[in-house]
Amino acid sequence: MKPVLSTQPPCLVITLAVLAVSACATTANNPKDPLESFNRAMFSVNEGIDVVVKPVAKGYDAAAPLPVKVAIGNFFGNIWDVWTAANNLLQGKGQDAVSDVGRVLINTTVGIGGVFDVASEMGMTKHTEDFGQTLGKWGVGDGPYFYWPIIGPRTTRDSFGWLVDTYYDPVWRINDVPLRNSLAATRFIDVRASLLPSDKVVEDAAFDKYSYIRDAYLQHRRNEIYDGTPPRERFDD
Repeated sequence: MKPVLSTQPPCLVITLAVLAVSACATTANNPKDPLESFNRAMFSVNEGIDVVVKPVAKGYDAAAPLPVKVAIGNFFGNIWDVWTAANNLLQGKGQDAVSDVGRVLINTTVGIGGVFDVASEMGMTKHTEDFGQTLGKWGVGDGPYFYWPIIGPRTTRDSFGWLVDTYYDPVWRINDVPLRNSLAATRFIDVRASLLPSDKVVEDAAFDKYSYIRDAYLQHRRNEIYDGTPPRERFDD
């Protein structure tokens, strides 16, 4: 979940990072998760927050007609395509960056502000890139795994990437505070509602929900950074 319902979102990660580094004891079972005890505590905090957020997302999912939910997703997806284009350019994928810019132009105009995804109907592939992926392409290592309240799982690299993503996010750069917060809240609930189908899958499949989400996240991010074709990992004996 990318948006955070705060007027100064970077402060959350910075504050929690200080707490994590100063944690006295950990019970790491995974070498990529040396701060597991801290992360499990934050996971519990997030589960507590979700007790409030999830019913709201369910209400939104039940009340909003499908065309409305699709339009909202398309609108925010079109905004994100701008940042995707920038990250594709930074990663040296010029052709994808040009395609992303084309998508934004078409969907913003013909698609009425991005409400309709006309570009996809025209066969233009939608990409999703963020600064964490860009750092990975530049050779920056994952670093320790973190689980943050509200924004969810991140590696150290992706936590810093998220700060950059948030700083350049057009929604968070809106000066009208009520409008900005309304858009951020709408996007937050829309994203949470889109994750509702996966909740049952996780609950049914996972003996340890925390470990399941962590391992799935790390694998998914590795696939994203290598565009679906990651090299085989080397394991020590």
